[in-house]
Amino acid sequence: LRCHRVQESLLSSSSGYSNYRGILNWCVVMLILSNARLFLENLIKYGILVDPIQVISLFLKDPYSWPSLCLLLVANVFVLVALAVERRLAEGCLSEGLGTVLHALNLMAILCFPAGIVLIITSITPVGAFFALSSYTITFLKLFSFRDVNKWYRERRGAQKAPPEAGEGLLSDAFVSLPFFCVLPDLYYFLFAPTLCYELNFPRSPRVRKRFLLRRLLEMGFGEGGMSQLTLTPLPQDMDYSRIIERLLKLAVPNHLIWLIFFYWFFHSCLNVVAEVMQFGDREFYRDWWNSESVTYFWQNWNIPVHKWCLRHFYKPLLKWGVNKWLAQTAVFLLSAFFHEYLVSVPLKMFRLWAFMGMAAQVPLAWFVSRFLQGNYGNAAVWISLIIGQPIAVLMYVHDYYVLNYE
Repeated sequence: LRCHRVQESLLSSSSGYSNYRGILNWCVVMLILSNARLFLENLIKYGILVDPIQVISLFLKDPYSWPSLCLLLVANVFVLVALAVERRLAEGCLSEGLGTVLHALNLMAILCFPAGIVLIITSITPVGAFFALSSYTITFLKLFSFRDVNKWYRERRGAQKAPPEAGEGLLSDAFVSLPFFCVLPDLYYFLFAPTLCYELNFPRSPRVRKRFLLRRLLEMGFGEGGMSQLTLTPLPQDMDYSRIIERLLKLAVPNHLIWLIFFYWFFHSCLNVVAEVMQFGDREFYRDWWNSESVTYFWQNWNIPVHKWCLRHFYKPLLKWGVNKWLAQTAVFLLSAFFHEYLVSVPLKMFRLWAFMGMAAQVPLAWFVSRFLQGNYGNAAVWISLIIGQPIAVLMYVHDYYVLNYE
């Protein structure tokens, strides 16, 4: 009887996922157990780092000294300006050229005004400034999409005097006559919805699933608690290159664990909570970025709301203007680099361009991986860039912040 046949070893890539499942589970368990020590060490040394009761009591003591919260409330002014301009354009009271200028000024103010306030007012903390600027950045992207989509509909209505066909991101069950869709509740639904791309009719879920919502809320609570206790201090004293490399490697795995927890906490738990409460039907907030075999695939799939916005409102318009694909992709990375630097340097009130250079470096890295590495090697290169790249930026910013503020 024959006892041999042509077959691959179980650890070969052609053997399939089922043969890797136990090893992958082992890796997850070992990763969690190896970092449990850091969690317990922080808990023993520093106690509870983020006490919700203390935070609430701090807010209740002096509710009128929240510059970051006041900054968020002011954002409504820019929203109302964008709505007013769109209504005038839809009614024909403004020309397209003047409307474009007004929108451009409003969008520039959305980015410049909060940055100026953060740099001027010393009582704004870096954390509060980061959340305020993040909110303004999201508002900027949403209002940019709001302006673009309305312009596309006006152009189509003026060109063919007929309902627009579905396509190019303009999904519509029925033609909505302008300007009647430009109402404040619809705009605010879009502003709070977990998407950056505007549409006249969003897909809606039939009901709120209470069990699903409860599970996501519990995940939010446990995830936030875990991230608050896994606090790292890079020790920014003057060190030689060997000490810097040792510190970098020591930070890499815990920092990556925090990033993974944040990804699940935000993109799965938080966004699904918002979507469930608002009955927002499109829940594709991420794709299988962990299988990325190229840097480009990772950036296209780990943050779907931002990717859809860049594709719809930046990349495709550049292609229509005659820009080649490589330059358009580079422009997308540089735009992302600008916002990364904006959200880090302004709250810290120092400009070092580490975040910008880190994102800009993704362009040659993407070319190198796609040119010389494929398959599992490309996937390994993506994981190495994620595990090592972030601690480098953290170490540089913490070092510069320490030198600037404490030496």
